[in-house]
Amino acid sequence: MAGQSTDIGTDWAFQRYESVRATLPEASFAAASRRGGDLGDTVGDYDAYILDAFGVLNRGETAIAGAVERMAALRALGKRLVVLTNAASYTRAEVLAKYHRLGFDFDASEVVSSRDVAFAGLPALPAGTCWAAAAAAGDDFSDAPSGAEIAHLAERPELLQSAGGFLLLSSARWSTADTDALTEALMASPRPLVVANPDLVAPREDGLSMEPGLIAQELTERTGQPAAFFGKPFGNAFDAALARLSGIERTRIAMVGDTLHTDVLGGAAAGIGSILITDHGLFKGHDVAPYIEKSAIRPSWIVSTT
Repeated sequence: MAGQSTDIGTDWAFQRYESVRATLPEASFAAASRRGGDLGDTVGDYDAYILDAFGVLNRGETAIAGAVERMAALRALGKRLVVLTNAASYTRAEVLAKYHRLGFDFDASEVVSSRDVAFAGLPALPAGTCWAAAAAAGDDFSDAPSGAEIAHLAERPELLQSAGGFLLLSSARWSTADTDALTEALMASPRPLVVANPDLVAPREDGLSMEPGLIAQELTERTGQPAAFFGKPFGNAFDAALARLSGIERTRIAMVGDTLHTDVLGGAAAGIGSILITDHGLFKGHDVAPYIEKSAIRPSWIVSTT
């Protein structure tokens, strides 16, 4: 199952990100990275932080040790915070509820999800058709934009033929057979494919999970048809996050994340600084230097933990 934790590892994920590099934004990077132990070492450089969730604030459903306290310390210094997450399975209210359950005090104005960005950018479909969504069980799409009808593909497989477009929100109920079926449907009748989570993998408590971005990349490679990606590293997500930080120079804002190809690349493409957290996400247990050298994606800072 695509959404379950698997035995895929860091090297596999890194190579897969590199294989789709041409589909990602272009950016310029720092000549060298500064090193620190945690985000506290970077406070002289930045007035605001855009924070990834997985690998920075939490790993799966568990808060990273010290992350709640670090957010409080940053606030005490007057730093502004925005969470920018590619987790598209939850409404904003559900995302906030999760963070509050883990001990964080973010409010609605401080959270931007790729789901929000994708819903804001959904194109109109032909009259009488709906979006067929790969989504988590129980998602009621209550936050969908006015006029957009969305239905669960897992519960209505006939939508492979009749849907006006396809929306990838979650890989929790997705299998390789689903990828095969959607490939066949798109080849027979090309339709819009919107991806609300561009991540290929995500760090969970027990390993890496395969995410909607991986499904989408395979679909585009098989069909030759484009997909519309919403979320990091694409500019639509950073535009939404930076709109929450008006009045702060971009050079004084940093994207904090655990990946090179989404967080660091996306931050650099948006013209802001970048901080790579190494101990809790994609590079947990690995020396990050060879990956930086191979990809030439160089963060402004490298720190061990939040």
